[in-house]
Amino acid sequence: MRTEGSVPSGGGRPISLSAGRIVGPKRALKEKQVWAIRFYLSSQKRGRDRAMFDIVIDSKLRGCDVVQLRVSDVTSGSHIRTRSTVVQQKTGRPVQFEITETARDSLAAWLHLRGGTLDDSLFPSRVGRCPHIGTRQYARLVDEWVSAIGLQPEDYGTHSLRRTKASLIYKRTGNLRAVQILLGHTKIESTVRYLGVDIEDALAISEATDI
Repeated sequence: MRTEGSVPSGGGRPISLSAGRIVGPKRALKEKQVWAIRFYLSSQKRGRDRAMFDIVIDSKLRGCDVVQLRVSDVTSGSHIRTRSTVVQQKTGRPVQFEITETARDSLAAWLHLRGGTLDDSLFPSRVGRCPHIGTRQYARLVDEWVSAIGLQPEDYGTHSLRRTKASLIYKRTGNLRAVQILLGHTKIESTVRYLGVDIEDALAISEATDI
């Protein structure tokens, strides 16, 4: 049995093999799956988790940036912002993102319950002395969310949420530069790899463009 190295996936993208286990990029969620998770979290009255899920989908942030969001990052006065800017830990560069009406509603409901000040963590930890939830706790929550709607948690992760809206934007527009800006990538090549863009994607976009 081959246990190391890489093999091409069905779409021509490499999948690594480690200790006999296939390790590939985590899948992005489909639109109907996004709404299924929203319905589940709302039905379970998990206001914090619903607000977290919605802001992650909109912001397209890495987990390390999500957990460190502050109340002030999503509010302006007594209102929820329609756009926000945060500095990414990985790159040290600012990235802007939209906060849609769906996310604004869930954030407003969560902050009504949460209370606190502008300097407080948006998603405080419920254990230990850390002011915000940790990345491992966030990853466990994502596993729980996807499992709740019948998905296999090994196929999804925190990067699934980061990729979801970016992948949808790319599929609808083919605009890699826009997705690069939204993800905060410094190089377009990173965006290409992140989305798994291959020759089939490029040809499909080209074929759909008449001149």
